[in-house]
Amino acid sequence: MSEQHDHAHGSAGHHHAHEHPHHPSPAGLGHRLRHLLTPHSHETADKLDSALESSARGMRALWVSLAVLGVTAVAQACVVVVSGSVALLGDTVHNTADALTAVPLGIAFVLGRRAATRRFTYGYGRAEDLAGIAIVLTIAASAAFAGWTAVERLLHPRPVAYVPAVAVAALVGFAGNEWVARYRIRVGREIGSAALVADGLHARTDGFTSLAVLLGAGGSALGWRLADPVVGLAITAAIVLVLRDAAREVLRRVMDAVDPALVDRAERALREVAGVRAVGELRLRWIGHRLRAEVAVVVDGEATVRQAHAITVDAEHALLHAVPRLTAALVHADPAPVPGEADPHLRLAHHATA
Repeated sequence: MSEQHDHAHGSAGHHHAHEHPHHPSPAGLGHRLRHLLTPHSHETADKLDSALESSARGMRALWVSLAVLGVTAVAQACVVVVSGSVALLGDTVHNTADALTAVPLGIAFVLGRRAATRRFTYGYGRAEDLAGIAIVLTIAASAAFAGWTAVERLLHPRPVAYVPAVAVAALVGFAGNEWVARYRIRVGREIGSAALVADGLHARTDGFTSLAVLLGAGGSALGWRLADPVVGLAITAAIVLVLRDAAREVLRRVMDAVDPALVDRAERALREVAGVRAVGELRLRWIGHRLRAEVAVVVDGEATVRQAHAITVDAEHALLHAVPRLTAALVHADPAPVPGEADPHLRLAHHATA
């Protein structure tokens, strides 16, 4: 006997907004630095937001950060015009690119609100993964431009004018980017958006590159003409590092990767459900910033259809409580095998792909 059960999280009779406990993390300096500079694959959200609320929070984070970065980039661009600093130019271009990444993410969040159709039966949440790819390509393009301008200035050095103004612009760039980075990363992790986290990491790198511009201004003030292009190359290297981390996170999401700890958590919850004798194949996948699950559970072979259905409902309910940001689960009930009975799935074996 088998029974399939699929409910969208938040549908009639299934409204969940449960708190999940925090897990303390190490406080060592090394851990803090890794926390500052790299994304996390483990999930830290406390609350399972509805799809609409999550998208609204993501949109709000995008437009607020767009405004902050826009003001920062305009202020820096004015100083670039009068100073001719190639390091500050690279930082300004990177800030502008970071601000513009709000466009594909905003489109993705809007699409994610649309209901599923007969063509897009899972909805439009994967548009967020496409936006993540666009962000990675934007980071790569800004790295290429910053590197090219730095090399050109290294081959043809010239003095930087208005060095104090360049230093102030660098501090403005750091302050604006660090604020935006903290905001985007926090919201991205809370709603489960890998693209928004990648965008936040992009902004964080911009902040550190702004500090590098400050060092270049100091070198120029001391008469070292190569300080500006050397710092420009250092900025390029920093952009490449964040490109690596952001690309890894986004590509993992595109390939349907999930944290193995989530799988373990889901299996533990299912084993505690009354009537579940064993847990078979379990699959989790992200659709935008929301999770879906597919799982087979083994139940008593003598159970009636109604009894098996009740067990699958309990199993789904347990998953929705246990797994952060899980919005739907498809639970399949398999009868416990008896001696001498052929596996009922054998007739499907010839459909399996190599």
